[in-house]
Amino acid sequence: MAHTLQRVSEDANKVATPDHPIHDLLALRWSPYRFSDRQISHADLLSLFEAARWAASSYNEQPWRFVVARHQDILEFHRMVSCLVDANRVWASQASALAIGIFRVTHARTGNRNPAAEHDLGAASASLTMEATSRGISVHQMIGIQPERAREVYSIPPEYAALTALALGYPGGNWMGDDELRLRDQKSRQRQPQTEFVFRGKWGQQAFPA
Repeated sequence: MAHTLQRVSEDANKVATPDHPIHDLLALRWSPYRFSDRQISHADLLSLFEAARWAASSYNEQPWRFVVARHQDILEFHRMVSCLVDANRVWASQASALAIGIFRVTHARTGNRNPAAEHDLGAASASLTMEATSRGISVHQMIGIQPERAREVYSIPPEYAALTALALGYPGGNWMGDDELRLRDQKSRQRQPQTEFVFRGKWGQQAFPA
């Protein structure tokens, strides 16, 4: 079912200024450090993780797993906050929901290491993020977690590894971060030009010279 695109940010400096045309979802997506107290509906959460479900994966292994905690589930939410590094706990505790991104280290079929698993978790998280953006929901992905704490809290099996966390919610609300994070939140989005990362023929040679 098609959804009407909702603007995630009314802050003009958070809308990307691409050099070439891209989809509005990509231009509007950003990672806030501040969330309002508006809660994400159950139906929207189901759709976000449905988008993750349909991400591409190597050999269709679908190695991603997510553990989710909603803000209104106070005890579960605090358990998940305890799995974040200290620098992320204050601002992420405002989110409507938190999720820990986990991947299966080995192939389910062979038991051999799956070198694409982390990439595939990223693809699933990106799909979730784009679906969220289409619904006016922000997602802030972070590497700052305590993997072994997550393993202990959620009894994660040895063939799986916790890698990332996602804070989900609606942007806005009261500021709870430090001054450095406040500046990041206010700063316009910047990216390297394609000349820095798209090559042809040999390393560093521009694929699409002007």
